[in-house]
Amino acid sequence: MSLYVVDTDHLSLLRRGHPAVVARVQSVPPRDLAITVITIEEQLRGWFTQVRKARDALELFGAYEGLRQVAETGAHIRVLPFSLGAVHRYLDLRRRLPRLGKLDLAISAIALESQGTLVTRNRRDYEQVPGLAFEDWSAPVG
Repeated sequence: MSLYVVDTDHLSLLRRGHPAVVARVQSVPPRDLAITVITIEEQLRGWFTQVRKARDALELFGAYEGLRQVAETGAHIRVLPFSLGAVHRYLDLRRRLPRLGKLDLAISAIALESQGTLVTRNRRDYEQVPGLAFEDWSAPVG
């Protein structure tokens, strides 16, 4: 069994119906697919910002619809926790890779702790994380 940990960017692509991402997600058994609680945090933060910035009924509706979808995410895909083991791994990564983003390192730590393959387009940052396996599902398979 392989565990694929979908990062925030790929989850957004999935929600927007990106053809290559949708096809790849549909080809993986649901038990082999997960996101992290960090991705939930990032998505909620983005939608909260949209709620605060909404200037009319349509924008407010859209922002709250995004919040609703994030809230339902856990019903459709497994959400990996920021376990104590992952927190310790994260703190070690922060010491070793201080220039990388905190949330990217937290996602990395959870993926490593879960022995999963991170699904991301962010090769530049994630390739610096020792031992992290990753794939980009946004490119068409051909």
